[in-house]
Amino acid sequence: MAVLFSSCGKQDKQPSPERPNIIIIYLDDLGYGDVSAYGSTTISTPNMDRLANEGLKFTRGYAASATCTPSRYALLTGTYPWRNKNARILPGTAPLLIDTSMITLPKMLRQQGYKTGIVGKWHLGLGDGSIDWNEQISPGPNEVGFDESYILAATQDRVPTVYIENGNVVGLEETDPIMVSYSENFEGEPTALDHPEMLKMKWDHGHNNSIVNGIPRIGFMKGGQRARWIDEDMADVFLEKAREFIHNQRESPFFLYYALQQPHVPRTPHPRFVGATSMGPRGDVIAEADWCIGELMKTLEEEGLLENTLIILSSDNGPVINDGYLDQAVELLGDHKPSGPLRGGKYSLFEAGTRVPFLAFWKGYIEPGTSDAMISQIDLAASLAELTGSSATFRDSENMLPVLLGRSQDGRKTLITEATGRTALHYENWLVIPPNNGPEVFQNVNIESGNSAEYQLYDLTTDLSQQKNLAPGDSARLNQFIQIYKNLTAIN
Repeated sequence: MAVLFSSCGKQDKQPSPERPNIIIIYLDDLGYGDVSAYGSTTISTPNMDRLANEGLKFTRGYAASATCTPSRYALLTGTYPWRNKNARILPGTAPLLIDTSMITLPKMLRQQGYKTGIVGKWHLGLGDGSIDWNEQISPGPNEVGFDESYILAATQDRVPTVYIENGNVVGLEETDPIMVSYSENFEGEPTALDHPEMLKMKWDHGHNNSIVNGIPRIGFMKGGQRARWIDEDMADVFLEKAREFIHNQRESPFFLYYALQQPHVPRTPHPRFVGATSMGPRGDVIAEADWCIGELMKTLEEEGLLENTLIILSSDNGPVINDGYLDQAVELLGDHKPSGPLRGGKYSLFEAGTRVPFLAFWKGYIEPGTSDAMISQIDLAASLAELTGSSATFRDSENMLPVLLGRSQDGRKTLITEATGRTALHYENWLVIPPNNGPEVFQNVNIESGNSAEYQLYDLTTDLSQQKNLAPGDSARLNQFIQIYKNLTAIN
């Protein structure tokens, strides 16, 4: 490892340049404009702002994809998700997406002496394709590098609606086994279509199957009544498990992947946070998530670990307002712009699909500031390998450690981003979107897809909102970028 720091080493808990604790805080569908440090004047996020104001705020930090599963795959494997045809939004019964023989971020850190844990959303598949939810579920997070795992299998809006701890459903009773299907309902089980009177949250599109806790879901489920989560308690449950992991591992270096479920649908703030904003459940769960981050920071301070912990915060993709439930997110949006100055959102090839909040905080090592360097979540694997002295390599991950720590502005030159199987090229500060079939607007979510019959070329230096397609008048530059794009996306 290159020597980037010096340390006095006078106390056991002084920051160590080679073995800091590492926490990745990963939010779900949080937009570039949803954080007040990124310009929001309608939502207050004081704890995320603290990370931004006392750490490094990236203006060009990217998720690998405009949807969840592919971004999470890239984060943990350092591999572009479009290289894996199965890296798409997965149902709750999908087999494990990550090959257990692959080197992963947690596996690499475990090899370097770290205790590794995941708390929160997984959504990378479980088992081998024939899961029995009433037995030990394997392979899963524990088989790809995590010593401890406390997860929801897929998303909050999908069955099974249970927590899984180290491969076992929490609170499951032998007399009430769980059955899950994504093809047909179980006899006698109510759905949103035939029992709308049972709903406390109404659906708009795609969420009309089994009802759990008064909320209609994607997929069908029977049994496991005592094991089913209460949605409003989820943030508290995950926070407590994250704090517990930190407390138990405080004497050794640890890696915590804290994958919050907010502000993904269904948005179910705890009663403490109902009305925290003027924007209804979507705004309230962002406030709740921010509070959770503050509580996690308090835990680090109480344990004397804050100065020896690198914290990275980001989101798996851009924002979506109506993603399947009628929760007044559209009606109460007001002047708030979840995408900030960017165009598009979740599912989109435009900037708002993948340009997300991206913060790095390490008290005493990262100087407060703003970085305009291009960096991707896919680069965390190689960067943290460099930080911890690992020789592990990852296919598409670039070592951005000097950038991540604010020692350099020399970020990525090229990046391929993905959205529901379609890809685009970022070259320096240019965005190139190849022709794609399909609608220009995804009507269900009212988000521009980025699809067009022609190439699109945008200069993000002067046109951050991507309003002027320069491709028709700059064929020489476009042809140069097309060749770069073809070279980068050729699968070897």
